Amino acid sequence: MAQHQQHSGLSRRELLTAVCVTGLTEGSCDSALADLGRHLQHQGLRVSGLEVFPVRLPRGRKWLFLRLQTNQGVSGIAEATLGGADKLSELKTIFGLIKGESPFNIRQFRERGWNHIATGGLKMAVAFSAIEQALWDLTGKALQVPVYGLFGGNVRDAITVYANINNATTTRSPAAFAENAQMAVADGFQALKAAPFDGFPRLDAPGAQIEQATGTGIDCIRAIRESVGDDVKLKVDFHSYFDVQLAVDIAHRVEPFNLSWIEEPIDPKDVVGSKAIRTAIRQRLAGGEFLFALKEFGPLCQTQSVEVLMPDVQACGGLLEGQRISTAAELHGLSVAPHNAHGPVATAASVQLSAFLPNFEILEYQWGEVPWRAELIDPPESIHEGKIHLSDRSGFGVDLNDQVVAEHL
Repeated sequence: MAQHQQHSGLSRRELLTAVCVTGLTEGSCDSALADLGRHLQHQGLRVSGLEVFPVRLPRGRKWLFLRLQTNQGVSGIAEATLGGADKLSELKTIFGLIKGESPFNIRQFRERGWNHIATGGLKMAVAFSAIEQALWDLTGKALQVPVYGLFGGNVRDAITVYANINNATTTRSPAAFAENAQMAVADGFQALKAAPFDGFPRLDAPGAQIEQATGTGIDCIRAIRESVGDDVKLKVDFHSYFDVQLAVDIAHRVEPFNLSWIEEPIDPKDVVGSKAIRTAIRQRLAGGEFLFALKEFGPLCQTQSVEVLMPDVQACGGLLEGQRISTAAELHGLSVAPHNAHGPVATAASVQLSAFLPNFEILEYQWGEVPWRAELIDPPESIHEGKIHLSDRSGFGVDLNDQVVAEHL
């Protein structure tokens, strides 16, 4: 690097600014990154190894972190959390596409991997997205710039987040939801989300069973609203348990609780059904957490079947694909609120994405699962008054705290 700087007269930051000045047009920053990579090829920086760290959580859940290593010591981290998996064999396949290559070749990696993930299902999408995340972190750290700087810079200095209290609410009662809602607000959050219909019976169950489960879910929503007052924004995730008719009926019944959005009452790939729900209810409709790539988000945008798109950096294809999805949403007047029901590394990556999206609304934060969450990364995760403030640290701005991770493997 010293040789390159002597030859060019530019620092890495200055060179990055010079080649990425075109900003956020599609393909501009990744092609600029390739130009930068060619400038730096003589360094010989190459991806050399992959480490995976499953971190244990209560009730059999796990966060799955990974680290991409290089031949020169610099590394990049990412998250590939998928339920309770303590490994993801698809990571080995995707890693093979970048092993021995320059980490700057993110566009080339995407092109190589696209055929693998087109038919590989959610696990392959998560593996691909994770390696893509790690490449951005690695590249930012190699160049000593934040990832948002690789995308033309940030448009906000702080990322507003909402507390998803769902996983922390192990007793699925109105009182338990209300108690956790109050504690999250006491922590400074002014927006909350819960999924009080989890465990809903099949739609062909007896009508009395359907009504009992519906009533319990509505009671939980009522309890949350009454516990935090009218000023806190409240979102409810329906987790695709319903059909159009039942979703509309429940939306009408919860109107008094002033929900800021209803999330995925049915499978978001059913754009006709989603559009029917959107036109029949007063609340905003959100969705898309497990959709992959612009090809799956495109129909939601074109039909405006939802008002808030929710790409997840762990499933949608990574940061660059998240940017493309956001651009399509913006063209159709939709906002973006990245889905992020994961650990602190996915949150750090999502913060970088949220920093440069012009139509960003709010970011999800998984609240209250374990007291040691913040210490899993260095510097520790910090949220103040419901916001995560950007830093100018390189990459995602954090590294894994290997000592704390090792304590929970």
